[in-house]
Amino acid sequence: VMKIMLAVDGSAFTKKMLAYLVTHDQLLSPQHDYTIVTVHPPVPPRVKRALAKEMLEDYYSDECEAVLSPVSKFLIKHNINANSVWKVGAVGETLSSIATKGGFDLLVMGSHGRSHLANMVMGSVASQVLANTSIPILLVR
Repeated sequence: VMKIMLAVDGSAFTKKMLAYLVTHDQLLSPQHDYTIVTVHPPVPPRVKRALAKEMLEDYYSDECEAVLSPVSKFLIKHNINANSVWKVGAVGETLSSIATKGGFDLLVMGSHGRSHLANMVMGSVASQVLANTSIPILLVR
């Protein structure tokens, strides 16, 4: 039994990751313990100041649930009931922190995400996660 973290962002690479898992029974099995994780970058400070705290929380919650819900439904179709977690923060650092603190045996994620422009400027989220965790990572292209 493995404890597996699935890092998702709703991009085409999330779909590719799920398609890959379906073709590998040893990775997609009800015997494993799965947690689906998504991280939303914080809104700019001036936007944060302009919104009521409850509105901002609702925004983050809605955005993250829109990413998590289809993945959860997909896994349920494959007889897997996964936990879901969402956080707000720097994506690469936050994913690394969750993976490390959560005691996961494996982190599975797409090699690229939604933000290609940010990836060019900051280095990819996958690179940040690779640099900041010692947990085995399966990157799906």
